[in-house]
Amino acid sequence: MAAPGRVAAFRLPPLPTIGEIIKLYRLKAQRQLSQNFLLDLRLTDKIVKQAGELKNAHVCEVGPGPGGITRSILSADVEQLLLIEKDARFIPGLQMLSEAAPGKVRIVHGDILTYKMEKAFPKHLKKAWEDEPPDIHIIGNLPFSVSTPLIIKWLENVSKKDGPFTYGRTQMTLTFQKEVGERLTANPGGKQRSRLSIMAQHLCSVENCFIIPGEAFVPKPKVDVAVVHFTPLVQPKIQQPFELVEKVVRSVFQFRRKYCFRGLETLFPESGRLKRTEQLMMTANVDPTLRPFQLSMSQFRNLCNTYRKMCDEDSSLFVFDYREELKQKKTTRNLLKSTSEPEQTEEEDQL
Repeated sequence: MAAPGRVAAFRLPPLPTIGEIIKLYRLKAQRQLSQNFLLDLRLTDKIVKQAGELKNAHVCEVGPGPGGITRSILSADVEQLLLIEKDARFIPGLQMLSEAAPGKVRIVHGDILTYKMEKAFPKHLKKAWEDEPPDIHIIGNLPFSVSTPLIIKWLENVSKKDGPFTYGRTQMTLTFQKEVGERLTANPGGKQRSRLSIMAQHLCSVENCFIIPGEAFVPKPKVDVAVVHFTPLVQPKIQQPFELVEKVVRSVFQFRRKYCFRGLETLFPESGRLKRTEQLMMTANVDPTLRPFQLSMSQFRNLCNTYRKMCDEDSSLFVFDYREELKQKKTTRNLLKSTSEPEQTEEEDQL
């Protein structure tokens, strides 16, 4: 019995285990959808704990599946839980959880990549960007096939302060393949430093919380899984539009084993390419013989700021597409070719 004057913590009533739910509804993880079930409630509790204090919070769980993490979220005594599940097979089991927690759960049968998150939570939860994060959290054991495109989409939302970030600096606790988790948190010089490292770290504080061994999942994936926590920064480390930063960073890492000069060349048309690349690197004060993974965040900031000024001076520059230029050159060669096939260029081979 609760102590006088103290509200009792929320407890789920006795329910079938996750394993029993899977058997009851004949659920089977589909490899083509990269589905892996986490049945150990100690591990689901540990994931939810990384999100911080959730009592009376509003939470969105992405891809709840059979509901393991869902139970741990509800046990944290949240105010409201929004479940977004694409696979209709899981809906009946989630409805059982909803009935066990009356008034707390809302189930949406839909795709998180297209769901309008800017209307997912009550308006009164909104906070100014400069304030502490709102009492809203996104949690999810993401299928590997959707995790990278989804985090890129959400990072763009962070940059533009829309989607789930119309409410302020909404925090996220998500799972990724171990290698992707290492990329998200990699420091300059690290072998996993990549485009994903820069895009995530210039917009968010990113923490690789812990690793879940693959054998904890059913079916067992070939890789281990990282739990990563994101908190959007008040000020991005590169204060340029998302599309511009993404273009510069993508170009730099286009030839990750070569000097960064080689990747940055792809920002410019063939006519004047060398001169403009030298101008970019000299103005940004970046050593052209550094490898992409060796560049610091401040060097990426300098490159983005300098490239922005060059685009302001030449409006055709930002829309230039190096891949399109390669295609046109290839088409021209094919029109002029003789009976022998032309050799593929090194650039086309790597791209």
